[in-house]
Amino acid sequence: MTAQGRRIGRAAVAAGMVAATGLGVAGCGALLPGGHRRLPPPPMPSGYSYSPTPYGSSTPSYSYSPSPTPEETYDPDGRSDARGNNCRYDTSARRLEYSVSVTNPSLTKTFKYEMAVNWMRDRPADGTALGLHQRSIIVRPGQTETYTATYYYTNTSTRQMWYTCEIRRARKSEL
Repeated sequence: MTAQGRRIGRAAVAAGMVAATGLGVAGCGALLPGGHRRLPPPPMPSGYSYSPTPYGSSTPSYSYSPSPTPEETYDPDGRSDARGNNCRYDTSARRLEYSVSVTNPSLTKTFKYEMAVNWMRDRPADGTALGLHQRSIIVRPGQTETYTATYYYTNTSTRQMWYTCEIRRARKSEL
C-alpha cells in the first residue's frame, strides 16, 4: 500500500471514529447496518413502566400501575360534621328548640353520632345550663340527617330570657 493510500485509509478511520464518538456523546442513538438510526424510547408518564421489545419490533409494551388510594380515617369528635340553626323558645309549648343537621363526609362508611345539645343562659352568661337534649343518630355515607332537639322548660321569671344553643357533643363511631 502506498503512503497516499495509508493517509486516505487513516482519514476514513478517523472520520468514522469522530462520527461514532459524536453519536455517543450526543446520545441521539446508534447507527444500525444499512444507515438506519435506532432512537431511545420516549420518556414515560408517571405510573407507567416500559418493557423493551426485541430488536426489529416496532410495538413497545406499556403497563399502567395505579397509585394506591389512602385509607380513609376519621376524627371521633364529629362536631365539625354537625350544624345547628334556629335556636328558639316556643312559649306556647314551653320548650327550647334547636334544629340540628349532621352530614357524614365519608363516601364509604356509615357513622353513629352520639349528640348532646345544650341551652345555656346568655345574660348573665354564668355557665348555667337551662336544658340538655341527647340523641343517637345514624348517618349513611355522604348523607345528611336533620332533627329538632327539644327540652321542656318553664320560664318562671317575668323578665326576658336570654339563652344560647350549642352542640356540646357529637361523638362519632363507625358502624
